[in-house]
Amino acid sequence: MSTTVKTLVTFKSLAFNVSEPKDHLMNSYCFGDDVAKWLTEQLRIKGYEAPGEPAKEDFGWYFNFRVSGIEHCFVIGYRPGDENEEGLWIGWLERRRGFVASLFGARKRGIQLVAVRAIHEVLSGSLQIRDVHWHSERDFASGCESRWTPEPSAIQ
Repeated sequence: MSTTVKTLVTFKSLAFNVSEPKDHLMNSYCFGDDVAKWLTEQLRIKGYEAPGEPAKEDFGWYFNFRVSGIEHCFVIGYRPGDENEEGLWIGWLERRRGFVASLFGARKRGIQLVAVRAIHEVLSGSLQIRDVHWHSERDFASGCESRWTPEPSAIQ
């Protein structure tokens, strides 16, 4: 049986903008620029290589970083809650790949556990972040959000 790593993380935080639309956002409610910048800065502080600045994408924002010489991409966006529930930040790791390789699913393959742990280290080490939950992308996409773990442990 093959072992994979949980690469999708959800968390809650009141430290980042989720209410004030900004002109530079892809759509006025595509939040995440400040959390992506914060994550990039925190990775740099911890000694990880994170060249460049976060950039916009359909769902939210992304940034690239390198761990053990391997480039990864972290995508982050916000899912609002309703009047009874706080919203949720959703992020996932991908491998940085070229356009053609990405068409064939290469972004989902070869994600290094050390890269996942780098993101986990930043999130779990901050007093501004709470309820850090790691999910398999398959479970999360199918609506099984309750099958999370507090660490990005390997799963069967």
